Amino acid sequence: MSKISNVLTMLEYLSSGKKYSIQELSEKLEVSPRMIRVYKDEIEKAGIYIDTIKGPYGGYVLNQNINVPKRFITPNTIYIKKKEFFNSINRAIKEKRKCLIEYYSKDNQNISKRIIHPYDVILLGNEWGVAAYCESKEEIRHFYLNRIKSVKILESFYN
Repeated sequence: MSKISNVLTMLEYLSSGKKYSIQELSEKLEVSPRMIRVYKDEIEKAGIYIDTIKGPYGGYVLNQNINVPKRFITPNTIYIKKKEFFNSINRAIKEKRKCLIEYYSKDNQNISKRIIHPYDVILLGNEWGVAAYCESKEEIRHFYLNRIKSVKILESFYN
C-alpha cells in the first residue's frame, strides 16, 4: 500500500481507542516498526497527536475523536455521472480558481448562474457534490454535480 493508505489505515486502527504496540501495527500494515514511527510523526505534523505508552506493555493510543475518511466505497455504490464536471471542479480547486456554473433548481425547472469558489469535492448522501463559496448567496453552499448544467473555470483566483 502507499504511504497515505498506510497512514489512514493506522488512524483507523487507532481511532477505535484500543492501544496498539508498534509491532502489532507493523504486522497489520506489513511495514517495518521504523515505518510505524515515521507514520506517527507524519500524523502528528498534521495536528493529530498520538499518545505513547512506554514499557513492555506499551504502545500507541489515540485519545481524541477524529473522523477518519472511509476508504471502502466501491465504484458500484457511487457513480460519477458527469466526469468532465468532476475533473473541471477538481482542477479549479487545485488552482484556486473561481468557476461559473449553471445550476438546476431542485425541481429542474429553473437554471441559475452562480460564481463559486470550489473548496472540495464531497459526497452528499450517495451523490457527488462540491462544497463552495457562492458569491450570489454570500455563503458556503453544497452543489450536487448532477444538477450542474455547465462549468466554466474563470481566470480569477480566490483565497
